[in-house]
Order: sequence, then C-alpha cells, then structure tokens
Amino acid sequence: MTRKLSPPWQVIEHTESFEVTTAERSISLAYIYFEDENPTRRSETRRLTRDEARRVASNIAKLPQLLTGKD
Repeated sequence: MTRKLSPPWQVIEHTESFEVTTAERSISLAYIYFEDENPTRRSETRRLTRDEARRVASNIAKLPQLLTGKD
C-alpha cells in the first residue's frame, strides 16, 4: 500500500532538531539534529550547527516542488 506524502512539506523546530513533516503533520519524514550550545559536544556527536540543520531541513521540504517543477 502506497502512502500519500501530501505537500507542502513543513519544517518544525524542536529543541535540538528540525522535523520535516507532511502537510497534515501526519507523517514525520526526517529529523535533522543540531548542537549549538557546546562546540565540543557538536564535534563529538558530529551534529550540524542550527543554521546548517535548518538549511538541510528547508531543502528537504522543497523536494515535492522541485520534483514536480511547481513554484
């Protein structure tokens, strides 16, 4: 059975991650984790900065538009 991943996909910010969801927030498509508080911890856990994670999440959320050619 195929699920409908209805656009527009949304980006929701959490304490240490960004979540990409379908339009109704019924399906979580991706979590992108970040660490800005502690550079040592970020290095140890290999997490992105908040800005890097936001950009990745934003680009994932744009995929339906890019694939269909709609603006």
